[in-house]
Amino acid sequence: MSEISPARASPSLKLALRFALREMRGGLSGFYIFLACIALGVAAIGGVNSVANSVTAGISTQGQSILGGDIRFQLNQREVDPDERAFLDSKGRVAVSANMRSMARLADGSDQSLVEVKAVDNAYPLYGALQTTPALDHQALFAEKDGAYGAAIAQIFLDRLNLKLGDRVLLGTATFELRSVISNEPDLLSDGFGFAPRFMVSLEGLGAAGLIQPGSLVDHSYKIALPAGETDAAITAIRDEAQKQFPQAGWTIRGRNNAAPSLSANIERFSQFLTLVGLTSLIVGGVGVANAVRSYLDAKRGVIATFKSLGAPGWFVIAVYLIQIVIMALAGILIGLVVAALIPYAAGYALQSVLPIASKGGFYPGALLWAALFGLLTTLAFAILPLGRARDVPATALFREQGFEQRGWPKPIYVVVAVVLIAILCLLAVIFAYDRRIAMVFVGAVAFSFVVLRAVSGLVQWLARRAPRVRSTALRLAFGNIHRPGALTPSVVLSLGLGLTLLVALALIDGSLRQQLAGNLPERAPNFFFVDIQSKQVDQFTSLLQNAAPNGKIVSAPMLRGRIVAFNGTDITKLTIPPEGAWVLRGDRGITYAKTVPENSTLTQGSWWPADYSGEPLVSFSAEEAGNLDLKIGDTVTVNVLGRNITARIANFRQLQWESLAINFVMVFSPNTFTGAPHAWLATLTDPAATSQQEATVMRDVTRAFPAVTTVRVKDAITIANELVGQLAVAIRAAASVALIASILVLGGALAAGNRARVHDAVVLKTLGATRRTLIKAFTLEYMLLGLSTAIFALLAGGVAAWYVIVRVMTLPASFQPEVAMMTVIIALVLTIGFGLAGTWRILGQKAAPILRNL
Repeated sequence: MSEISPARASPSLKLALRFALREMRGGLSGFYIFLACIALGVAAIGGVNSVANSVTAGISTQGQSILGGDIRFQLNQREVDPDERAFLDSKGRVAVSANMRSMARLADGSDQSLVEVKAVDNAYPLYGALQTTPALDHQALFAEKDGAYGAAIAQIFLDRLNLKLGDRVLLGTATFELRSVISNEPDLLSDGFGFAPRFMVSLEGLGAAGLIQPGSLVDHSYKIALPAGETDAAITAIRDEAQKQFPQAGWTIRGRNNAAPSLSANIERFSQFLTLVGLTSLIVGGVGVANAVRSYLDAKRGVIATFKSLGAPGWFVIAVYLIQIVIMALAGILIGLVVAALIPYAAGYALQSVLPIASKGGFYPGALLWAALFGLLTTLAFAILPLGRARDVPATALFREQGFEQRGWPKPIYVVVAVVLIAILCLLAVIFAYDRRIAMVFVGAVAFSFVVLRAVSGLVQWLARRAPRVRSTALRLAFGNIHRPGALTPSVVLSLGLGLTLLVALALIDGSLRQQLAGNLPERAPNFFFVDIQSKQVDQFTSLLQNAAPNGKIVSAPMLRGRIVAFNGTDITKLTIPPEGAWVLRGDRGITYAKTVPENSTLTQGSWWPADYSGEPLVSFSAEEAGNLDLKIGDTVTVNVLGRNITARIANFRQLQWESLAINFVMVFSPNTFTGAPHAWLATLTDPAATSQQEATVMRDVTRAFPAVTTVRVKDAITIANELVGQLAVAIRAAASVALIASILVLGGALAAGNRARVHDAVVLKTLGATRRTLIKAFTLEYMLLGLSTAIFALLAGGVAAWYVIVRVMTLPASFQPEVAMMTVIIALVLTIGFGLAGTWRILGQKAAPILRNL
């Protein structure tokens, strides 16, 4: 120790590094939880962002196959005119397809199924390959033969109707032979999600089916393969030229560099959620870092006292142990980065049939650097306060006391540094988030949670301190352990509370959604939606429904498809649209017209137009969406319908009941707006008393009499939605479990850190006559009380968070779920009692003499 003698020069940073490395020769004892916490958080953040980058890169590199061309022009409810087709042909090879929903039925009319019809021409696909089993060329797959056109279908369609290849079904007025099963559709992702099985036919077959009529809901796509070597700049030039030459065409133009925008946006949103979950686990792990550092420094109190006694300045002590902590943190970060770098390859192997992951993996240093930065900042932010306390404790106190407890705050400089580091951590999380508003809410919620959890631990200690005196020795000891100096209470509540709260909130949200989908929602929702009813068939169709379901309620409305292109004369592409309102502008929307206020709507502002109104076009806008888009009464909305731009003035706002699943439209126009425009009708049938057999009869009668009408059974759609919610919930819970794992690690570390004090307590109590049974009972009661307290907080905090999301965000009724409460309590008790007794059982066997000699 002469190296830091006062007679020598002031110690250097190099000397601090030498002492730090020399002291680490003793191994990593006390730092395993530290390493695990940092590695887990870094792996979660780095892995999630690497997978997101991999999917984005996959979409970019496979853009041609995903889109089906270099550039795609899509029109709703109409085909291109000769001038538009000539323009498209001048740019390269063109493949044409049409997408719509319809009903495929057995030849005898005994059963039917909703299908996603895709009709293609001889040029399909321009890129990629349509893979079918058995493999057939376009002619063999789709051509007419023996009075039937060919069709390639999804396997689920065969399973649903108990069919096999070679069987025949009716689609519209045409017969189709099922010739092959689709195993890979190259441009499926760019077509969007479908609720029904794929039914692929030729354009000639779709024409023969008679499904495309004026007003039918059909999307026509024109995909172009540009000459070899054309860059993305050429795609942009073609887009600009098309919009300039055909300003009112109303087509949606998409290039290969943006082949699946919805998928990309959803991947970014989900990766943000998972990143925030990973950051939560890292911050929870920060509590473990603080516990580990405090415990480690407590074990080194003799060394620190010696340093100070020999004249080492405070900064030297800080430097020695800060170097050790940074080295440990870098080791944990390195472990996490290795795991994170492997995750994209594992994801590529597991998800290659679902998502376009680049090269089945990939190495993304940017994502890994981002995770490493988070890990290092978290370590420093949570380690600085324990270091500050160690630096300020005098040598005499270190020699005299068993250790230094967390009494008060260190010098202001350490608090300021910790606050600055946490502020930087939060700022980075917000700046690089996909949705900064959500990231800010997350940061605020985590900060608030820490404050509340600290207050909860203080309340638990206050209640234990003021608990009435009881006769049970074990219970008295348990109460004393909860509130004594250096108690485990703050660490346990902090470590376990955040993870449990997150799981409770997710479980309650998932449970409420499932309850709505499986219980209350079907009771209020219509039994059927009927789409593509021709105007001349409305009366006849209504009569059929009245005869088939005499007790049912029938509601119908005209429907067109339109795309919002401008607000107040300004192109929407030049406006900054809030994320919560962007969905209204994404693609085509269903629109309608009405003389009176529609059912399930309530005027909130403005007035409705007269039934015989004939002035300038007016529109009624959904109040919530109008608020999200910052629209006011008197503003103008321009929509493109059937290749024409129509501008209408907002006359009023309506409050809609979306949760009823009844007919609702964001925009309802005055009847004179679409005079003479071809359109179809939409209808619903609601009959809560109808049996499954009666519903099957209605479907059969409608499909036989009106083969071009698409029938959607709401219960089937709800079942599919329920399955999707279930799959999503499993994925989210699995991701959120990372935070719970971090909580468990921190809990284990906190309990391990308290074992030193437990050894002394146990020895003293045994010397005074306490039996092992009494001590075990006392420790069990202590851990049980801490677990119950944490579980109660998690139920309250998670319940409030879930209520806000369900009621305020989703506008659905919330419900209490006792099974969630029971599971939360069980998890809390198992973890606290299990980990607590696992750590304390060993110390109960310690011999008294060695411990008493060092007191």
